[in-house]
Amino acid sequence: MRFCVFGFLSFFLIASPTSAWFFPNSTAIPPSLRNTTRVFWDAFSNFTGCHHGQKNVDGLYRLKKYFQRFGYIPETFSGNFTDDFDDILKTAVELYQHNFKLNVTGELDALTIKHIVIPRCGNPDVVNGTSLMHSGRRKTFEVNFSRKHLHTVKHYTFFPGEPRWPKNRRDLTYAFDPSNPLTDEVKSVFARAFGRWSDVTELNFTHSESFKTSDITIGFYTGDHGDGEPFDGVLGTLAHAFSPPSGKFHLDAEENWVVSGDLNSFLSVTAAVDLESVAVHEIGHLLGLGHSSVEESIMYPTITTGKRKVDLTNDDVEGIQYLYGANPNYNGTSPSSTTNTRQRDTSSVFSAAWRIDGSLRSTIFSLLLSTVGFVLWFLP
Repeated sequence: MRFCVFGFLSFFLIASPTSAWFFPNSTAIPPSLRNTTRVFWDAFSNFTGCHHGQKNVDGLYRLKKYFQRFGYIPETFSGNFTDDFDDILKTAVELYQHNFKLNVTGELDALTIKHIVIPRCGNPDVVNGTSLMHSGRRKTFEVNFSRKHLHTVKHYTFFPGEPRWPKNRRDLTYAFDPSNPLTDEVKSVFARAFGRWSDVTELNFTHSESFKTSDITIGFYTGDHGDGEPFDGVLGTLAHAFSPPSGKFHLDAEENWVVSGDLNSFLSVTAAVDLESVAVHEIGHLLGLGHSSVEESIMYPTITTGKRKVDLTNDDVEGIQYLYGANPNYNGTSPSSTTNTRQRDTSSVFSAAWRIDGSLRSTIFSLLLSTVGFVLWFLP
């Protein structure tokens, strides 16, 4: 009987679901995680200076896979990648440089490589050969004194076909995957993020306990999680969300998520990301917005570690109001942007303290199991 109880307890501790990694602030991140090895994107720096016509550049096929993942190379080229800097790669590099307002050279110069390795959203920038980042709407203004038209381009973009939630679904519910044990503080981050979009539109968002029936479902997952868009570990792709009315919102559980918005300057050299910044961006996708080429906008595809970006820009607001109309109470500022984001609960602090490297965690498990086994052995 003692052995059975001990065996059951051992299985429970070892096989319990793995939760995402959360920290109340940047200073709570253990030193061992402050410079965690990133995904293989870091190796792309070795390609700096590569140009069209070069042959057998070791590992260059990986960069082609990167560009294909974000739409710059069509899926029809799958399985035929080589290490040659061919026409396919040159075209992809030129489009990437155009999207991110870099000097369009078709070569892998230092600035291009620097952009490529920045952590980013997993949603593509190019869909079916069309760049979402440069499909902004054109607005015309009449100038009376010159009798001419001036044209300005709005940089907000949409998914192909401009999908949006139907007019009879303006009160949307969201729920968290029950396999993710989230604290109230973590859930409040998402509430603030949803609030930033409801402040400027006629949409309302309500937290629901029913994951199966909610309009929007949120979950933290690792690696291949069944949607064809696997996560890649620390940094790299941070999250992705599907266009309306899918409602699926997935985040990489292996990231080091800061939940209070308290980011110190040293965070720029660590593997940590502000959760609310990513949540606000992905909710934009859930509502129908695509990526923007405006770096200041929420819908810009990348975000550097240590950066907090949660306030909607005019471009974000105009884009979402085009889809859903304006909140009649919106006065140009977002009330949720002034919400105190430094509240924290003891469960989050405990979670941060518990998020230590795997080897030490295994040691603690072993000691705990040994202690429990010793106690059970002497029970009558």
